[in-house]
Amino acid sequence: MTDQKLNNLLHGITLEIILTELAEQYGWEEMGRTIRIRCFNHDPSIKSSLQFLRKTPWARKKVEALYVRYKRKKLKETMRGQNKA
Repeated sequence: MTDQKLNNLLHGITLEIILTELAEQYGWEEMGRTIRIRCFNHDPSIKSSLQFLRKTPWARKKVEALYVRYKRKKLKETMRGQNKA
């Protein structure tokens, strides 16, 4: 995979998709420990998180960065698996 594609992992991905994938992968509790924002730690939901993150650019950037790290890790694991086959 090229560097350009790795750096462009957010292209075409909605904030809702990002939150859904992260919540499935890490769970709200872990997300709340990683990124200390109220919408992850107190009665978390996709809806409340979307509302907050759309209004709060610094928090959205942190969530997007976590998503990019998650996707890069997943891609590396996939590539390692292909190399072993």
